[in-house]
Amino acid sequence: MTEQTPPTRSRPRIPMALVAVVLGVGLATVAIYGMRGLQGNASGDPVCRPAVNLAQKLKPLAQGEVAALTMASKPLRVPDLAFDDASGKTRRLSEFRGRTLLVNLWATWCVPCRKEMPALDQLQAKLGGSKFEVVAVNIDTRDPEKPKAFLKDGDLAHLSYFYDNSARVFQDLKAAGRALGMPTSMLVDSSGCEIATIAGPAEWASGDAIKLITAALGQ
Repeated sequence: MTEQTPPTRSRPRIPMALVAVVLGVGLATVAIYGMRGLQGNASGDPVCRPAVNLAQKLKPLAQGEVAALTMASKPLRVPDLAFDDASGKTRRLSEFRGRTLLVNLWATWCVPCRKEMPALDQLQAKLGGSKFEVVAVNIDTRDPEKPKAFLKDGDLAHLSYFYDNSARVFQDLKAAGRALGMPTSMLVDSSGCEIATIAGPAEWASGDAIKLITAALGQ
């Protein structure tokens, strides 16, 4: 006996005109939602609009030692950076909500970073507390003891030690368009939104910096 192949059923033909209509509606829907998505991205996170307003108020104070600050012109929620503290516990930037932050990325191989660290330590000593903190994250990827030794030798005792041996925090800020080199610093409001960013060092303990940050704190 020979096996018989089951007869194939002919599929009903869909009129080409109907296909064109369905495709047209689909493309139009994608276009509409795509434009809405772009508009949403362009307008930024609405929670961060007050930070932009604050940035514009602070703009006249971005002078002298902090003249290189770029004040926020569009709402931007800062990525929820992950890093470790001195005990090895993983921390996230969102844990610091409720405080204005100066987030700084530094490394011992970065000469401007090393020169900037004493000023950041002094800034933390002057303004650090329940309303403000300098969150300086080290991104050395080789010898984890080297940055600790640097802080100890420089008697920089006011800064909490945070580190990311993978340097992922730099990549996260770079993806957000906010890390172009080292050091990188961001002034972040209590809701986690960008107020200002600077690529390069600044004299954070100067009168210009203290005046601007104090104004950011509403003092």
